[in-house]
Amino acid sequence: MSFSVEKIKQALSFVREPDLKKDIIELNLVANIKSDGNKISFDLQINNPAMHNKKKVLEACEMHLNRLLETEIELDVNISPIPKVETPKENKVLPGVKNVIAIASGKGGVGKSTVTANLAIALAQKGYKVGLVDADIYGPSMPLMFNVEQEKPMPVEVNGKSLIQPIESYGVKLLSIGFFADTDQAVVWRGPMATRALSQLFTEANWGELDYMLIDLPPGTGDIHLSLVQTVSVTGAVVVSTPQKVALIDARKAIGMFSLEQINVPIIGMIENMAYFTPAELPANKYYIFGQDGLKSLAQENNLPLLGEIPLVQSIREAGDAGRPAVLQENTPQSNAFKAFADNVIEAVEKRNENLEPTTILEITNMNGCSTD
Repeated sequence: MSFSVEKIKQALSFVREPDLKKDIIELNLVANIKSDGNKISFDLQINNPAMHNKKKVLEACEMHLNRLLETEIELDVNISPIPKVETPKENKVLPGVKNVIAIASGKGGVGKSTVTANLAIALAQKGYKVGLVDADIYGPSMPLMFNVEQEKPMPVEVNGKSLIQPIESYGVKLLSIGFFADTDQAVVWRGPMATRALSQLFTEANWGELDYMLIDLPPGTGDIHLSLVQTVSVTGAVVVSTPQKVALIDARKAIGMFSLEQINVPIIGMIENMAYFTPAELPANKYYIFGQDGLKSLAQENNLPLLGEIPLVQSIREAGDAGRPAVLQENTPQSNAFKAFADNVIEAVEKRNENLEPTTILEITNMNGCSTD
C-alpha cells in the first residue's frame, strides 16, 4: 500500500529545520512527495546543507515517518540548499547587527540612560559584541557615563566609503550626538533635523559585527521613535519605569506605542528602576519609597516579563557621573542586579527570535493613529 501525501506531511511536520527553528512543512521546504509501498521520496531544502545538518534532518524525517506510519520505511531524499534571495529591506541597514534593542520610557527621570549604559557593559562583560546609540538627541548623556566626553569620532574609509568610527569604552562601541556638540551647547533642532541626525548614526557609521545594539531613546513617544522604526529593524523594546503611579501611566503609553499595528515592535520585557532603597548600613533591608510591585502588576497585566528590579542606591548615580557605571563594581547588590537583568534580556531576546519573524521596517505614508506628541 502507498501512504497519502497528507499523512506523510503530517509526520514531517514534526521535523524542525535546524537553523530556522520551524518545521519543514510550515516553511514549505518539502516538495514532490511520492510513495510506493514503504518507499517514500521527496525533495527537501535546508538552510545549511553541511553533512552534519543533512544527517540530523534525515534522521528526524525517518524517525517521525516510522513512528506515525507505524512501519519501517525506505527513504530517498534529495536535499538542496534554500535559494538565496535578495537581502530584505530590514537587513540592509546594520547588516552585521544581530539584535537591535530599543530602551524606552514613557517619561523622563526614571533612569533609562543609566539602565541602558549598565546593560550594555554587562552584555560586553559576558563576551558579546555590543554597540550603543545615544538617540536622546536633546539630552545626550552617554559620553559622560562612559567617560569619553572629550572624544571625537573620526572618519574611516570602508569599501571606498567614508564612515564614522564609533568610540569604544568598557568594551562597548558608542555613538552619541553629544560627540558632535559642545557640552554647554543646547541642541535646538526641528523634528526633521533630529531624525536625520539619528539616521546618520545608523547608516553612516562603521558598526561592523555586533551581537546587540542598544538604542537609548528619548522619553515620550515622538519623532525619534518613529524615525528609528523607519530606519532599522528593531528586534524588540525594553520599557523602563519606576514603581510610582505617575511613571506607570507613561509606561503604558510606551507599551501602547510599540504595540500599534503600524509599528508592531515586540516588547521583550520591562525593568523597574529605583525599585527599593537599601541603606549601606542595612544591606538586607528594603524600603519601597516609590511603592511596591507597581511595574510588576503592569507587566502581568500586559503579559510581559519583568526583567529585573534595580535598587535605589546613591552609588549608582555617583558611578554614572564619574564615568564608571555601577555594573563595573565587584559583587555589590547594584552590580549583581544589573548582571541579572542582562541575563534576563539575553533569554528574552532568544525566546523572541525563536517564536517571531524579524520586525519589518515601518513605511510611513500616513500615520493616523500614531501620536507624536
